[in-house]
This record gives sequence, structure tokens and C-alpha cells, in this order.
Amino acid sequence: MLLPITLCLAAAAALINFWLAIRCGQVRTKEKISIGTGGNALLERRMRAQLNFAENTPWVLFLIAGIELAEKGGGWLAYVGGAYMLARVAHGIGMDGGKFEAGRGAGVMVTMLAQIGLAVVAVLVALGKM
Repeated sequence: MLLPITLCLAAAAALINFWLAIRCGQVRTKEKISIGTGGNALLERRMRAQLNFAENTPWVLFLIAGIELAEKGGGWLAYVGGAYMLARVAHGIGMDGGKFEAGRGAGVMVTMLAQIGLAVVAVLVALGKM
């Protein structure tokens, strides 16, 4: 099978994106907001969580796919991808504020470390150093 890690992570990403969309829809339904945020702070936070996910996830999946295609990922690649996905869930929950707000910071930190780490590995692979 070609790109099994990427395929599993893309499936996880689709489910997380769906979950983030549902969370936005819950606020929209409750507050009767059709378009935009209607000035609702919670909806603004949830929309930003989903957009932040959509901004970052394609890069991570692309880097993972490239490393996997080059056959340089090994077992660690799935763990990095899994940590990234868990971090995005923590970020989504943390964006609501309250007692889980620390999840936002943790999610951002893991996201940035994963992207930078994968980018470095991709360059090393491209240069034949790995």
C-alpha cells in the first residue's frame, strides 16, 4: 500500500475538521447566526480554531507524504502525525477558553514543532543527508 501513514492521518484530519465544523454549527444553531459571527465571541473562537486547522494541516500532511514517499519516515512519522492530530483537538477545545484554555497553547506549540521538524527532515531528505 502506498502512503499508509498519510492516508490514516488524512482520515483523522477529515474527522477533526468535521468535529470542528459541528462545534461551529452548534453555536450558530443555538444563537441563530446564519452568516459571520453575529458578534458572538464563542463562535469567533470556534471559527478561528477550524480555520487554523485548515491553514496548518495541509502542510503537515504534504510533508508527511513526501517523507513517506521517500521511504525515510520509519515508525516515528506516525507518532509525529498522531501528536499533531491530538494537538489540533487540544487547540480546538482550548480555543473555547475556560478550564481547558491551556490546550490552545499546547496545541500551537506541538503544531509549530511538528511543522518545523518535518520541514527540516524534508530538506535533509532532499539533500540526501537522511
